[in-house]
Amino acid sequence: MKQKYRTVTCPTCGKAVEWRPENKFKPFCSERCRLIDLGEWAAEKYRVAAEDEPLSGEAGAGRPE
Repeated sequence: MKQKYRTVTCPTCGKAVEWRPENKFKPFCSERCRLIDLGEWAAEKYRVAAEDEPLSGEAGAGRPE
């Protein structure tokens, strides 16, 4: 019996990719798409939203507002 794998979309090119254990580039379809995505993060084109918190030693650090 053939095992059915979930299909996802490559975040870089949009190609359909089967989510298989042997696919070392998942969720990407290829190493090329994986590296393109890594380059986008390195160029700061993607960002994770976060609230700014003062660093220890800065005014207001550790004090509740």
